[in-house]
Amino acid sequence: MSMSLLRTLSAACVLLCAAGCVSSSRNPDPADVLPTPEQTAWQKMEYYMFVHFGPNTFTGSEWGSGEESPEVFDPEALDCRQWAATARAAGMKGIILTGKHHDGFCLWPSGQSTHTVRESGWRDGKGDVLRELSDACREYGLKFGVYVSPWDRNHPAYGTPAYNEVFAAMLREVLTGYGDIFELWLDGANGEGPNGKKQVYDWELFHETIRACQPGAVIFSDVGPGCRWLGNERGEAGETCWSRLDIAGFGPGLDAPPADTLNRGNVFGAAWVPGEADVSIRPGWFYDPSSDGEVKSVAELFDIYCTSVGRNANLLLNVPADRRGRIPAPDSVRLMELRSVLDATFADNLAAGAQVADADGNAVPVVSDGDYETFRTARGRKETLELTLREPKTFDLLLLQEYVPRGQFIAAWNVEYLDAGGEWRQFAAGTTVGYKRIVRFGSVTAQKIRLNITDAFGAPSVSEIGLYRAAL
Repeated sequence: MSMSLLRTLSAACVLLCAAGCVSSSRNPDPADVLPTPEQTAWQKMEYYMFVHFGPNTFTGSEWGSGEESPEVFDPEALDCRQWAATARAAGMKGIILTGKHHDGFCLWPSGQSTHTVRESGWRDGKGDVLRELSDACREYGLKFGVYVSPWDRNHPAYGTPAYNEVFAAMLREVLTGYGDIFELWLDGANGEGPNGKKQVYDWELFHETIRACQPGAVIFSDVGPGCRWLGNERGEAGETCWSRLDIAGFGPGLDAPPADTLNRGNVFGAAWVPGEADVSIRPGWFYDPSSDGEVKSVAELFDIYCTSVGRNANLLLNVPADRRGRIPAPDSVRLMELRSVLDATFADNLAAGAQVADADGNAVPVVSDGDYETFRTARGRKETLELTLREPKTFDLLLLQEYVPRGQFIAAWNVEYLDAGGEWRQFAAGTTVGYKRIVRFGSVTAQKIRLNITDAFGAPSVSEIGLYRAAL
């Protein structure tokens, strides 16, 4: 069976389950499970940069052994301002850096380790990549985030209870020394320590440390609690993607829910844990000169954008710094090309200024005003909104937004156009919407469009309806 068919069947099963649950007594109140203000602000970022950088950049490895000499780390032309300038020009809203990967090497002079930039000799032992990048992000108006792996293949305490306190102290260094941090990325990887014991991570201690130092930071892991992994590294959220997730009894890494559950979320999940889609612009996560000709195409990246941001998730696109300490030219050029396509595609909402009415003929202008904070809340679980454009338009891309501060409720919808013979014809359909849904289809020319919300778990709030022509 093909993967595409498996995905189709999985989405169909979720929709059938949703349809069966709507009429039951399990109808969550709109105030039941909602995003925090920090999660809402995070979701509005939509698209930001991941930078994998460290000894692996110089050794050609994806997972270092921890036995590498710190001296291999020598980015002689490091320029974090170039990273920030590139991210901003690409339309990204922030940068998350691998401050410590599994090899244990710290890109800041940690007082908890002897495997850091201080021992590398780079910048005469006085360098601090976190400092340079956090300063550059502030200069360029970007948010700053950090990946800190709890796995440490170098630290002698790894594999003992004492290591949890070491790691918490590392977190405090990162979270108190570099200004505001919008996201703390916790990888759940867990390997054998030098004494052969597997580390039992104290996740409660780690979370308490993060909240005490950076209460506004969104915490990433397989199960959040701030945002979650989507079960793949392709940058692909599920066709059905709920921001709610059941996390009781689960944990990061091997204790995570099944990948398909992470990809779809849970309809009645007890926690709000939206998805983040991580993917690399190259085949690997760390820079390798042999992959200079394997940077993803603009078409691939646009598809990834539509299956991540366009499926109720944020896109975390990895752009690894090279051995000089700069974003390589092929990657930078591709990012600018993607920015051009996104700008050209979404610059002109063909539904802007349309006359919009509900099934009773009441005007509903807020769903085409370009303002996410204005929205229409239905009186029940179903809704029909009819748009009359100023003139016939040709489009091949639909954008829908649900006002998620009220919750996520839409479980099934379709969109139709009125043809020349006066017949309504469906041209797009789906399950969840969430913060943003983007659907591509064959070219349609019409003046009247009708959105039908046919299934929901509460009164849905539609914020925006957009019609566009894709620029590729």
